[in-house]
Amino acid sequence: MESGISLPSANELSETELSAKLGEVINALSLLAIYLENTDHLSDRELYTLLYEEVLREETVFQSKDMMNLNCHIDLVGSGSEADTELYLKYYADENYRAFWLNEFPDDVLPNHEPPPFNRDRQLPKPTHKIVHRLD
Repeated sequence: MESGISLPSANELSETELSAKLGEVINALSLLAIYLENTDHLSDRELYTLLYEEVLREETVFQSKDMMNLNCHIDLVGSGSEADTELYLKYYADENYRAFWLNEFPDDVLPNHEPPPFNRDRQLPKPTHKIVHRLD
């Protein structure tokens, strides 16, 4: 991440240091108009590790200066994988979407809905622009 902040690995940080570093990373991403979504199923350590090992390692190329006005959203259960779909249905999907899913995929067994174990998403920075580009 070329924002001027250091990114030590998660195992180098205490819980307090890791939570502070995660906040720093999230804020730095928001300054670049990059916003995280659907993170409440992950602990701070799990989220930081995922960002450190995978998400922040992916290159993103903006094609023109006009694209710098876009907001990028990184949905942490938006890959379309079976595991991500199950997480979405378990923690994030409302009853209407769960009913839609069962109608579309009647042979699927829906996971029981549970509240996510963490409550971070409502505190995450939100975009100020209306233009959105999703990185799923």
